[in-house]
Amino acid sequence: MNSNQPIIFLSSSAYFLFYALVFIFTISTAISSSGSKNNETDYEALLNIKSMITKDPYGALTSWNDSLHFCDWNGVTCGKRHKRVTTLRIRSSGLEGFLSPFVGNLSFLHKLSLPNNSLTGVIPHEIGRLPRLRYLALELNKFNGVIPASISSCSFLEVIDISANELVGSIPKEIGFLSKLTALNLQDNMFTGGIPSFLGNITSMESFAIKNNPLGGKIPDTLGQWKFLKEFYSFSCNLSGTIPSFFYNFSRLAYFSLCDNQLTGNLHPAIGFMGG
Repeated sequence: MNSNQPIIFLSSSAYFLFYALVFIFTISTAISSSGSKNNETDYEALLNIKSMITKDPYGALTSWNDSLHFCDWNGVTCGKRHKRVTTLRIRSSGLEGFLSPFVGNLSFLHKLSLPNNSLTGVIPHEIGRLPRLRYLALELNKFNGVIPASISSCSFLEVIDISANELVGSIPKEIGFLSKLTALNLQDNMFTGGIPSFLGNITSMESFAIKNNPLGGKIPDTLGQWKFLKEFYSFSCNLSGTIPSFFYNFSRLAYFSLCDNQLTGNLHPAIGFMGG
């Protein structure tokens, strides 16, 4: 051993401080790397969404390229802290094509709003991989198929508007698990199987629109649990049976329509002002 080589002795407290700094640096690097990876996931998901759009007549997706950070792309909003996509909103842009299953990789998404376009195909079941989703608006498109059962995994959903599409089948029981839902708009589709009784479990419901669907069946008594209901549209649904008396108890009801059905009974003209 070279006698001229200095020997450094560290106290126990110095050792602790040294390893603490190493640990903090390692964790910070890992978090930074993880954040970059997550950002890359969002970036690639958006590119896959764009790749399944076959027509973009007004150039709504023109900015979706590497000249800008994806958080600055048209229709995209990111959270300030993690730079993850929280809103995807492109409306009335004439988009044609399909909604990519990669939308399910936008795991921080709160709002998905693509109304008044010409999107077709099914609503991808990967929607169920969006646990933070609160607002789903796909109205005025050409979506077909059924409502994906996976939607029950979006437990924070407050608004669903998938009206004016070409959706079929019955209203899936999984919607009954969305306890925070305040607005459900399914009108102008081709749903059958009646208004299911399990919808009464969604006691937060304020607005329900099912008009212009060949549903059939009766209005279930369980809907009497909708104490906060403000809007109820179910005309032209081939409904039968008697008009439930619970409508008299909805003191907040402001808009109400049951016309063009096979319902029997009468409603007081002051409905909506009754109850307390």
